Amino acid sequence: MVYDPGAMEAALSAAVGDDPALAGELQAAFFDSAATMIAALAKAAAPAEWERAAWRLKGLAASFGAIELMIAADAAGRAAPGDEAVIDAVRAAID
Repeated sequence: MVYDPGAMEAALSAAVGDDPALAGELQAAFFDSAATMIAALAKAAAPAEWERAAWRLKGLAASFGAIELMIAADAAGRAAPGDEAVIDAVRAAID
């Protein structure tokens, strides 16, 4: 995976303390939300939809310390809607 698991663990630890079960649930929620937002980005028909999906994904990534995903989402927000190379880069940042 491209994301930094150490950064994500630090973000989760800061949020929930020493509760591995809750941290695991939040990490699973992160990946579910990221997948939903990436799908929204890929389906965006209008520029406003594209930007909204990219900025939401960037915010999610920042909240969890997923720096590469945050960078890819930021680039997506500045790219033309529907740019397949950008969508591929976003997907690669989470795979």
